[in-house]
Amino acid sequence: MVPNTATQSDSVAQREVMASLDDDGRTERLIIADTTTDDAWLSVPVSGSVSLQDWQ
Repeated sequence: MVPNTATQSDSVAQREVMASLDDDGRTERLIIADTTTDDAWLSVPVSGSVSLQDWQ
């Protein structure tokens, strides 16, 4: 396997990503957002996820 020797660009270095769990009373969701870009987020139901222990 060849190591990735690409250098990080300035646009990638300036990103800040955050995650949050949101529960509106019906569905608990994981929200992941890039706080440096408008409309750069995704939301997925927690019910379809697995724990870290199950994932390993």
